Amino acid sequence: MSITKEFRQFCLSLLLISTLISCKSEPQILYDIAIQNVHLIDLETGKVNNMDIYLNGDRVAKIDPTGDNTEPKANRIIDGSGKYVLPGFWDNHVHFRGGDSLISANKNFLKLFMANGITTVREAGGDLTSSIMEWKTAIENNDLIGPTIFTSGPKIDGPGATWAGSLEVENDTDIVNALDSLQAIPVDFVKLYDSRISGDNYLKTIKEADKRDLITSGHMPFTLELDATIDAGIDAIEHLYYIMKGCSSDEEEITEQLVSKEIGFWDAMPLLQSTYSDTTAMKTFANLKKHNVFVVPTLHIGRVLSYLDEVDHSTDPYLQYMSLGIQKTYKGRIDRVKNASEKQVADRKALDRFFGQLAHTLNKNGVSLLAGSDSGAFNSYTYPGISLHKEMEAMVAAGISPLDALRTSTYNGAKFLKKDSDYGTITKGKIADMVLLNSNPLEDIKSTKDIFMVLKKGKPYTKEDLDDLLKSTLTN
Repeated sequence: MSITKEFRQFCLSLLLISTLISCKSEPQILYDIAIQNVHLIDLETGKVNNMDIYLNGDRVAKIDPTGDNTEPKANRIIDGSGKYVLPGFWDNHVHFRGGDSLISANKNFLKLFMANGITTVREAGGDLTSSIMEWKTAIENNDLIGPTIFTSGPKIDGPGATWAGSLEVENDTDIVNALDSLQAIPVDFVKLYDSRISGDNYLKTIKEADKRDLITSGHMPFTLELDATIDAGIDAIEHLYYIMKGCSSDEEEITEQLVSKEIGFWDAMPLLQSTYSDTTAMKTFANLKKHNVFVVPTLHIGRVLSYLDEVDHSTDPYLQYMSLGIQKTYKGRIDRVKNASEKQVADRKALDRFFGQLAHTLNKNGVSLLAGSDSGAFNSYTYPGISLHKEMEAMVAAGISPLDALRTSTYNGAKFLKKDSDYGTITKGKIADMVLLNSNPLEDIKSTKDIFMVLKKGKPYTKEDLDDLLKSTLTN
């Protein structure tokens, strides 16, 4: 019996339908890691939702509401029930420095950061650039455990700079050469320091860096007014001294006294504080916002240094992780307090209280803040790792909400360095740097220390792993 033409067409139609159906059905993906039923904190909205997060390699592959995918396929499944997940923390102001004898001690800090859920640091200048670049590359290649490092390399300052390793600029040629050398490293941003650089060269350096599309941050010579620095194109102001200066109704007059050397830096502090003006401050805040300038308050270190005369740090838990070489670098600031007059000590404490209020007011008025510890050698008892948590706690104590304090770490840090396409939020396609917490930091900011697990580029570190990292840094 012969097959009719109609039957052949029928068979071909069935084959075509079968092919189309098979093309539409997606093969089930095998993920590297699935984190199930976890409370995902959205740093943009503040909302908390139960989600399942899937990772492949070092990236977030998919995020689904819990229950949408009842049979996830993954090589490793992490039960996130009762846990809170947010992007790995960023410490936006740290230092690796102290010369060759402290290289190993500084390298030890990398473990302290990781043990505290800090998956990225912004290194704000020192004299160990070659070592830092080695660590940075090794971490990127997964050959070394540590946070992603974004570094400024050497600071730019003037002749006779305070900090070792600084690039000293005295004229236009020096500025060009300094920026050329930083780009050759290459650095991730440019850090300016105010110990010796002239006001004119400071502004020129910012403008030249801006022409090269380089990100800048730094201190500011007190012989300048803040608006001049903002208008020159600075991207971030480190510390609140310089913001306070721009909020004084007498800034111009006090600046003239500084230029003529009638008064010095610390003499200016009570004058600026006493002439703080809400009207002037609002104008300054508006200018900071207009130019998208970030501010790094460094409240925790300010408090530590302000109360060195009252607080005994000899039993600090983190002192055991600091080598004797690092501890010796603390002596300068400790001696400075011992030799200070009663008035100087009292002024410093009053300034510390004022800075908490100023940070709160900046945040309330929409100025972008960055959480940075300023931890490292020479900064007495401000320990790498734990001090970032103390900084966020200080912000909340000053009146900033826990959500806003959390934003100042990772969310704002990624925006400042223009890395928010890869970092800053837990989003499909971004780097899988995460921290799982046992309790909700939106209810209690101290929960940032209550770590269950850290994921760095998709690699999980359990609490036991993190404790082992801490133990391995013991030096005494």
